[in-house]
Amino acid sequence: MSELPPIERYQTNHGLTIYRLPMIVFPNGFVGYAYLVLGGDVPTLIDAGSGYGRSSQDLLDGLRAVREDFGEAFDVGDIRRVLITHGHVDHFGGLSDAIRAIGAPQVAIHPLDKRVLTNYEERVVVATKNLEIYLVRAGVRQERLTELMEMYGFSKKHVRSLKVDFVIDEDHPLPGMEFYHVPGHCSGQVAIRLGDVLLSADHILPRTSPHLAAESITHYTGVGHYRESLRKMATLDGIRLTLGGHESPIDDLHARIHELQSRLDLKAERVLDIIRSADHPLTISEISKQLYTDKHGFDVLLALQEAGAHVEYLYDRGYLAVANLHEFEHDDNPSLMYSVL
Repeated sequence: MSELPPIERYQTNHGLTIYRLPMIVFPNGFVGYAYLVLGGDVPTLIDAGSGYGRSSQDLLDGLRAVREDFGEAFDVGDIRRVLITHGHVDHFGGLSDAIRAIGAPQVAIHPLDKRVLTNYEERVVVATKNLEIYLVRAGVRQERLTELMEMYGFSKKHVRSLKVDFVIDEDHPLPGMEFYHVPGHCSGQVAIRLGDVLLSADHILPRTSPHLAAESITHYTGVGHYRESLRKMATLDGIRLTLGGHESPIDDLHARIHELQSRLDLKAERVLDIIRSADHPLTISEISKQLYTDKHGFDVLLALQEAGAHVEYLYDRGYLAVANLHEFEHDDNPSLMYSVL
């Protein structure tokens, strides 16, 4: 059984207490974090894990430990508000379990991800269709396409639609909390400032570059929006500590933003080099295999989405051209082939 990191307690300069609650959010031992915020207007839970395997039990155990191990005068039923930082299953899939344990908290998410909670079944159908069209256009062969779509669908089956009570809005802070819409990794991704502490969710992580996907699959994702969001966060002053949805805390927010921006620049150059060095125009699938080598299983799908995000960014900014334009004009949904302008 995978061992969990310890629960951590942090204090903000505005007198709030933050508990970082670890969970195994996917069966491969992947760790995610929810956050309990105490000392504001009401006890608030931020994110709820995936609902897979032991994730929900890990969350409930962590909430109980806040009272039993840290001596807080707190009970799970005291939570009055649950904020979901973005509409990815490892952050909201355990929400229904959390609501059952808590009682009747107010649930909030950014408007661009609201449909993921309130119209989940519809969202899955639309997203699945968009993904299939994208993969065909990316040059994925039919037998591989069927396999990838089955993997994608399997991960969506345990969640059902839920009610959202209000939406998270940059212009409407809550007591002790300021919000920043930072799309790229996810359409409705938000970061939350609590005094001198920033909860960055998956927007900024200490080791990993957050997964990006082409906007032809989902709006407000992709490299362009992610770059804009990083620039927004780079304007923040007075952040002492950044806590993400995964991995370890970040002590120097601006240094990490610079690293992520540099990594995006290198990735763009790598894509251009791959296409330049080929003796024929390349599909996204062919680019992905060179950009992300030795990928297997579900990681192949993630790599195809990410490669497409970088190709899309370069195409939109005039670095690439569609080499088989005549085929694209006359066929229903051919594989697109790219060359460098």
